Amino acid sequence: MARPPSARRPSAAVLLLHGGAETGPAAPLPGPLNLPAMRMRPFARSVAGATGVAAGGVLVRTVRYAYRGWNGPREDPLHDAVRALDALGREAGEIPVVLVGHSMGARAALRAAGHPLVRGVVGLAAWCPDDDPVDQLADRDVVLLHSTRDRITSPRAAQLLTARARLAGARSCLVAIRGSDHAMVRRAGEWHALTARIVAGLLGPGPLPGPVADALGLPPDAPAVDGTLDLDLLGA
Repeated sequence: MARPPSARRPSAAVLLLHGGAETGPAAPLPGPLNLPAMRMRPFARSVAGATGVAAGGVLVRTVRYAYRGWNGPREDPLHDAVRALDALGREAGEIPVVLVGHSMGARAALRAAGHPLVRGVVGLAAWCPDDDPVDQLADRDVVLLHSTRDRITSPRAAQLLTARARLAGARSCLVAIRGSDHAMVRRAGEWHALTARIVAGLLGPGPLPGPVADALGLPPDAPAVDGTLDLDLLGA
């Protein structure tokens, strides 16, 4: 659909990618039955509030998956993410985009970051296999948030990915969230608020938390531990 002549062209966009399963060849469940998608709704609201969506400057959209799972070499959500980015480019032009993904969605976001519209990735409890590529993250901002008690995806693997990404030319760091969980239920409000602050900082409407900005400025060969922050110390 063509944009009305009086409508303001957005200056940036955020694409949300919810979680899924390692294997899931069926279509996602509809509406409220799709719990991974419902889990991202509070993030959408927080990001919208922090980036000034009401003023019409930033789009917040959700990537729609054709299938529930990653499905091995098919990498289904990766292709869904690229298609969504291509569609966004046709609609809004060459605007900067931040991808916000949870678990499988974070893996898809990291893999799709080489798309020319993408400026940054915020990965929540990201699924980070050791052999996933990182060259596509060059010149991108990558901030991963991970519970130290996550039993579904590995916080250690996420930490190591930030170091590999720096060597590939990314600006990257990890924020460790103590006492939470993979589903981001415990300390949910802090997940939502920090994600919104980071997205706003990456796109420009607001400042990044100081320690995050400092960590993104680390040299390429900085070890993983140097780029790891503690949520409970960010305020200090």
